[in-house]
Amino acid sequence: MDYKEWEPIYEEILADFGFSKGEDERAARILSGMLGEKSQDLTPLRELISGRDVLVCGNGPSLDKELERIEFEKYIIIAADGATSGLLQKGKVPHIIVTDLDGKVGDEIEANRRGALMVVHAHGDNIGALLRFVPKLKNVLGTTQAEPIEKLHNFGGFTDGDRCVFLARALGARSIILVGFDFEDPKVGAIKRKKLRWAKKLIKRALGSRA
Repeated sequence: MDYKEWEPIYEEILADFGFSKGEDERAARILSGMLGEKSQDLTPLRELISGRDVLVCGNGPSLDKELERIEFEKYIIIAADGATSGLLQKGKVPHIIVTDLDGKVGDEIEANRRGALMVVHAHGDNIGALLRFVPKLKNVLGTTQAEPIEKLHNFGGFTDGDRCVFLARALGARSIILVGFDFEDPKVGAIKRKKLRWAKKLIKRALGSRA
């Protein structure tokens, strides 16, 4: 998604949650400065995704059960943050992890060590996590929800789950299958519930539906 198309959606999200655009931009500058030689260009991710069927794994409570019916060899697997742990428990290392580093980061570091490419997102609330964990990672592509800057991309998306979908769409996935997405999870708090509503709305947009 072009940033000019994304920007009005981003401004609406900022207003809805009361987030700071300035802090998002500061986080982006910090991550850009940290990446250095760790910075991953788009070529390996594009080669993985383009023309392939992609399985996007969310970290909802349905993930474990839904993974039982998956023929993993058919898909390029993209894990949204904490879904990495569920996949590792099944003996599967995702090809790509999209994360803002608020899940079980130790599992993400292990998956990265075993070959998973990292798409690390910078926003105003995770600067501490960036400083702590990015030095422990390799093959990192940086993203931001603000205007993209050097070494950071913005494919569209707000939560880890919908950013996975925007990434897959932008890099030419043939099809996108979702597992572990529980948009109506009654056990989450008010802020998480609002984020799930946004994730559902944005995923529908990314997949070409405005319903």
